[in-house]
Amino acid sequence: MSRIQTVFSSLKANNKKALIPYITAGDPHPKHTVDLLHALVASGADMIELGIPFSDPMADGPVIQRASERALVHKVGLSNVLQMVAEFRQKDAKTPIILMGYANPIEAMGSAKFTQTAKSAGVDGVLTVDYPPEECKAFIADLIANGMDSIFLLSPTTDAARIDVIVNQASGFLYYVSLKGVTGAANMDVEEVKSRVAEIRTKTNLPVGVGFGVKDAATAKKVAVFADAVVVGSRMVVTIEESNEENLFANVTKLMQELRIAIDS
Repeated sequence: MSRIQTVFSSLKANNKKALIPYITAGDPHPKHTVDLLHALVASGADMIELGIPFSDPMADGPVIQRASERALVHKVGLSNVLQMVAEFRQKDAKTPIILMGYANPIEAMGSAKFTQTAKSAGVDGVLTVDYPPEECKAFIADLIANGMDSIFLLSPTTDAARIDVIVNQASGFLYYVSLKGVTGAANMDVEEVKSRVAEIRTKTNLPVGVGFGVKDAATAKKVAVFADAVVVGSRMVVTIEESNEENLFANVTKLMQELRIAIDS
């Protein structure tokens, strides 16, 4: 059983839902990333999505695009991200880390080298936005062989037949995009999302996380009623963007604690 599966199983046994914050590796500065990962765990994260900085992110809105730009100024690439995970693992052997990014950096490194290095670093899952399931079967098999889960996105426009294809390839959990468009694009229609999550559940036993539209604790609380996990990305990155060296960790911790209390309530 992977670390991701272990966490979901433990949470379910305790009638709790997963809180999964997203940050971009290297934002606001590479020196902060590992400490931010530890701070997120200390303030309530069950697992963490760590974004791989990329120059042309098709699924990310302006907030996360700016985070990538800030990281790329410091030349943070995939190899640096994997080194950060390895450093995090020196003190934390339990919290799952999910890499989120695009195919280009993986292809540039070479998928075999990537999976081997990711395994050694302690990565638990990989979500590659622009890898269609039909075109990455060998990559998925390599991930699974190396003890990592392959996370896929489902969206409001994913039809029933497409859901079947995706759930047959996925492991760990499914990530439901709560709105049409890029990250942080609009206000979430909670009832519509609830209905779509229920539809997905008829096709799989995998946990379902919801993200892309969780803007505050109130929304997180509503989503936690029916989802297995709440993913908070743009709101977390805005908090980082609006912080300075002195209050960065205090601000991130405050937001995480608010989200944790809301989800657990």
